[in-house]
Amino acid sequence: MNAPENSTAPVIELRDVCVDFRSRGAGFFNPRVMRALDHVSLAVHRGRTLGVVGESGSGKSTAAKVMIGLQAPSSGRVLFEGSEVGRFDTATRRRIGRVVSVVFQDPATALNARMLVRDALSDPLEVHGIGDAASRRARVSELVSMVGLPQSVLDAIPAQLSGGQRQRVAIARALSLEPQVIVADEPTSALDVSVRAQILNLLQDLKRQLGLGMVFISHDIQTVRHVSDDIAVMQGGKVVEFGPGARVLDNPSQDYTRTLLAAAPSLLSAPGRTASFH
Repeated sequence: MNAPENSTAPVIELRDVCVDFRSRGAGFFNPRVMRALDHVSLAVHRGRTLGVVGESGSGKSTAAKVMIGLQAPSSGRVLFEGSEVGRFDTATRRRIGRVVSVVFQDPATALNARMLVRDALSDPLEVHGIGDAASRRARVSELVSMVGLPQSVLDAIPAQLSGGQRQRVAIARALSLEPQVIVADEPTSALDVSVRAQILNLLQDLKRQLGLGMVFISHDIQTVRHVSDDIAVMQGGKVVEFGPGARVLDNPSQDYTRTLLAAAPSLLSAPGRTASFH
């Protein structure tokens, strides 16, 4: 099932992509192959959020790895800013990394525990040779303000911050190179319930302010409902349902989507608590 065409060219596009992995224990004469992605077509546009939802093993994280250049497809085509990606090598990943950034479930995967926040935010700028020392300092100061943190966090290490603050720093780091697209892989599931809505609201605000495209990956279909313009429901490596968020969730065509809606309470809710969105 393919995503419908958009009037603007997508930043990232997967066309009929398959990804196969050799299973453990497979031999040369007995290759056992697991298909992680099965003819998946998706597109990510600036200014829109694509929600990708499915249970564990559905293929959603593999699709994200293909989008950011960390996983080469076994077949199919990957287009980046309209041009087909021919090789998934270091140079390609570096080029994609200037345009597509990732926010992980656990900010510890993006932040060095021994590095001051100011150094963590300036590191991508230095690696890519952007600006001089003065302009990088100004950019780092701007980034913490963009994510709603005080300047004092610049002199802290991650262990001195709360979980919500660490995730805000991780988002600021993802924004450091002024990307066109943010891929957020379960960005709130490791956070306390009380701060999840705040982080989702922040991502929504940044999307509007910066004209970002966003891929929001989650197993929680109710949380995806709040942030997505379009939703792709994945099962067994396939996109089994795709469409505008309201249509997919209010009038799903697939039994699997209905099962997800019925079975998964929102990550934003807990007994006695409600989450608000603007």
